[in-house]
Amino acid sequence: MMHVKKEISPADLAFDIDGVVADTMAMFVTLARERYGLVHLTKDHIACYDLHRCLNLDSGIVNDLICLTLDDEHTLQTPPVPGAPKVLNELARHGPLRFVTARIWPESITQWLHATLPDVPFDRIEVIATGAPESKLQILKNMDIKFFVEDRLETCKLLAQGGVQPLLFDQPWNRTPQAESFPRVQSWSQLSEWVLP
Repeated sequence: MMHVKKEISPADLAFDIDGVVADTMAMFVTLARERYGLVHLTKDHIACYDLHRCLNLDSGIVNDLICLTLDDEHTLQTPPVPGAPKVLNELARHGPLRFVTARIWPESITQWLHATLPDVPFDRIEVIATGAPESKLQILKNMDIKFFVEDRLETCKLLAQGGVQPLLFDQPWNRTPQAESFPRVQSWSQLSEWVLP
């Protein structure tokens, strides 16, 4: 596993949102329990990014849960990943916070960020929705971002090939041998040790 020395400037850093800042899979699991009675399901069951592949559930149920999880109502109810608000509040004192998400529409997740980070001025939060993970690389390069915190392994590979250093945020779905070539962020407190001045 690669390690990062404390040499990342906040100005060189951007973040994915789902699975990094927003605990989106926690909302998915909550909805699976409430709507379909899947009380046994936990985030640890989500051992791969493709939910159809790693959950032994009817495809229609998975699709319904994904749509519910990402709709405006449930986006606004999603809990933050532990530690994220505290570190982002500190980082915002050093410059704007930049987020690049594969969501199609940025409005509800931007509203969620403002609600989650009420002490951060509106003009210090920038959200770009790409509509597809594969579109992140060019946007990050255009923004002159050197480090990107991401939970999807395939996106990390793409970024690394394109010259952006991915920081893989630890989640059950990215604990595979292929992930060993990327620095793994175990928690937001660890990330703060690498980044905060």
